[in-house]
Amino acid sequence: MRIDYLRVGQIVRAHGVHGDVKIIPLTDDPARFRGLKTAYLETTAGAYAPVAVTSARFMPDAVLLHLEGYDTVEQVETLKNLYLCVNRENAVKLRKDTYFIVDLIGCDTFDTNGKAYGKVTDVLETGAHDVYEIERGKLLVPALKKLLREVDIENGRIVFDAQVLEEVGCFAD
Repeated sequence: MRIDYLRVGQIVRAHGVHGDVKIIPLTDDPARFRGLKTAYLETTAGAYAPVAVTSARFMPDAVLLHLEGYDTVEQVETLKNLYLCVNRENAVKLRKDTYFIVDLIGCDTFDTNGKAYGKVTDVLETGAHDVYEIERGKLLVPALKKLLREVDIENGRIVFDAQVLEEVGCFAD
């Protein structure tokens, strides 16, 4: 299932008295907020309301945005804990062999011998490299180039090199 909106931040609170919002970035590229003109507030699961972004400032651990129509602390407080999203057309362009986490979750996994392992249920960001969680922890797989033989987002399929998987996969007993 393709998700049309991608979360780029979560609103944590109001900042200042003029209605700015403090956002915790959920993107590898916080600078992407600099040119953001339109975003979407995820008001409920599957419901998105467009909002114009009129300014962006950066802090070491957060981004401060001003959203059109939200000019007071009281208005901004109604947004607390909501996710700020972009549509796919305004998402950052990915380098070759990189994927949005939301597109990996739900993919079926196999090895090069045809053995099925189940669906990706989460992607853990460890710093060194991501780790794919298969079937809620039954298998943890580091996202290594030597391991990934095929990542087919369109068909929801990931194929691991069977030999490498035996070396680096963490199987639950």
